[in-house]
Amino acid sequence: MSDSARPLGVILAGGQSSRMGGGDKPLKTVGERSILSRVIERLRPQCGGLILNANGDPARFAGFGLPVVADSIDGFAGPLAGILAGLDWAAAHRPDTDDIVSLPADCPFLPADLVVRLNLARRVAGQPLAAAASGGWHHPVIGLWPVAIRDRLRAALLAGERKIDRFTPGIGIAHAEWPVRPYDPFFNANRPEDIEEAEALAERYPTA
Repeated sequence: MSDSARPLGVILAGGQSSRMGGGDKPLKTVGERSILSRVIERLRPQCGGLILNANGDPARFAGFGLPVVADSIDGFAGPLAGILAGLDWAAAHRPDTDDIVSLPADCPFLPADLVVRLNLARRVAGQPLAAAASGGWHHPVIGLWPVAIRDRLRAALLAGERKIDRFTPGIGIAHAEWPVRPYDPFFNANRPEDIEEAEALAERYPTA
């Protein structure tokens, strides 16, 4: 698959990390590597390019070599605002790219087949959007989004919408399910104790 046919990967790091006690969750280390570096390593082969959605001083992410794109909606409007920033960046800088794949920057064990299976799920269901699921839970932040919906998403955000799963049903969404054994590929590190659990998983499953 050519780079233009692959989605743009949009890594969402725009949250305030309140449950982690502040700071940037993606810069925490798991298995002697930052969570963000693990995300980039797993996502890069699946995408035609990567950007990082983050607010504040972009210099703190300079070592990762990715464009850093801030929210265009003020006031920490949540992941939908980061998704819109990614859609707008794709339209401006990668006009031959049809889709973006969004995911949070705090998932250290992402699956290597994320994009392929999301794309298959939406094609089989005949829906424009797809999101990941595992263990009976939907993960609305981890999804495949057509660039063509960006104006509709912008209008929803400007009207006050902040919940992904209130917005997506109106567009049409499919879900792709992943197993949670031997570990959940969408494990996310929100709290200090999650970092400890992630360290244990990384030690037990070195290829995770």
